[in-house]
Amino acid sequence: MSESLFYKLHGSTTTKASFSSQIAREIGRDIVSAVLAEGSVMPDEGALAAQYDVSRTVIRDAVKLLSTKGLLDVRRGNGTHVRARSNWELLDHDVLAWHQSAPVNPQFLKELLQLRLMVEPAGAYYAAELGSDESHREIARAFSAMQTEQGDIERFVTADALYHRAILRSTNNTLLRPMEGVIYSALLISIRLTNTDPRENELSLPFHQAVSDAIQARDSCGAEQSMRLMLIDTQNRLSKYMSDTHGQSNT
Repeated sequence: MSESLFYKLHGSTTTKASFSSQIAREIGRDIVSAVLAEGSVMPDEGALAAQYDVSRTVIRDAVKLLSTKGLLDVRRGNGTHVRARSNWELLDHDVLAWHQSAPVNPQFLKELLQLRLMVEPAGAYYAAELGSDESHREIARAFSAMQTEQGDIERFVTADALYHRAILRSTNNTLLRPMEGVIYSALLISIRLTNTDPRENELSLPFHQAVSDAIQARDSCGAEQSMRLMLIDTQNRLSKYMSDTHGQSNT
């Protein structure tokens, strides 16, 4: 659900992807999931063509695509290697999407949340100060949808993502558009961990309402502080989950 929902929120589709894009997605998922370890050597072009039942040209294009995203390194005469994670284009929307199909990487999730804490409180501040009346109504509509859909996890997550997107877009700062993928990715991974029970959705609603109310009132400082409190609550719930999971794994 999460990967397809990420693409849906991002406004892209996977249904008509080329063969090379499909193969790149399969290999990319394996790299992100560490099925193909960093530093490992990929099978040669012929072996991959046989494995995926496609032409060598398709494999060549798929490898080229993954190379542009920093996941693979083609070394003439020395094979194709999986690059270290530090070289990946981690904010690329495909790489963010492929994380949805991988086991949760606690460090990556922590970094996503840290990035949200750096950006979203300030985004709420400027949404309150600079947003149009219509953009504020869009935030209110998104929050209303969250209230309506709290009993269904997927629809709630969609409404939640659209709520955060509406706040960023209300700033009228187009440079924040690439941050939308970060929010979708962090939100989908977080929900996968903490909101497996739909009743959990209700717990986050007061935080969202506080931000929305402050933005509608054009209370910039109040919106910024409320968004920070919301993300800290998310951080605390994720920390508790990770701690509980770690403790269980050691028993």
